[in-house]
Amino acid sequence: RYKSVVTPRRAAVAIACCWIVSFLVGLTPMFGWNNLNKMRRTQELNTSHSEFIIKCQFETVISMEYMVYFNFFVWVLPPLLLMLLIYLEVFNLIRKQLNKKVSSSSNDPHKYYGKELKIAKSLALVLFLFALSWLPLHVLNCITLFCPSCETPHILTYIAIFLTHGNSAMNPIVYAFRIKKFRTAFLQIWNQYFCCKTNKNTSPTTDEPDP
Repeated sequence: RYKSVVTPRRAAVAIACCWIVSFLVGLTPMFGWNNLNKMRRTQELNTSHSEFIIKCQFETVISMEYMVYFNFFVWVLPPLLLMLLIYLEVFNLIRKQLNKKVSSSSNDPHKYYGKELKIAKSLALVLFLFALSWLPLHVLNCITLFCPSCETPHILTYIAIFLTHGNSAMNPIVYAFRIKKFRTAFLQIWNQYFCCKTNKNTSPTTDEPDP
């Protein structure tokens, strides 16, 4: 039922919704959920004659309530747990199918489900790398919010930030090493646009069909 349910139009709508939600969540501080008023009140209490200056640091400008309650507890942690449950169910169903005794006239289901298991493992690896990259920074944000007196080493913060940025570069590498079609496409792009080579032997008609 996959091809009948996941049509190109529905996929495009789902992707567009993800981008729209991402923009709204990411731009929420610009709509007013920030520390601007708090900084103004603090400066007014200290001195009323000096010019209002904003110290350009992330934790100074961005509200930790936004980062923890809204960003982490709403848009990161629940989807992460939901995806984890979905993948566990997917692995369970695939293993059940692989363990079944099938007849010889069943179009080799072991080969099909073995391929599905490999793809599921690749996507689960992407999910694991996402959690590994983003959870440290969110944990540090929770410590900053719930334990203001606790001081975390700056090096840990820098490492956590580096991991979040590095996560964007991990996915293409995982796809290229784990999924043959992605690897072929990346090699074609690399040869064509970076090495100025064209593979004359490849054409859209020679691609292997989707399952």
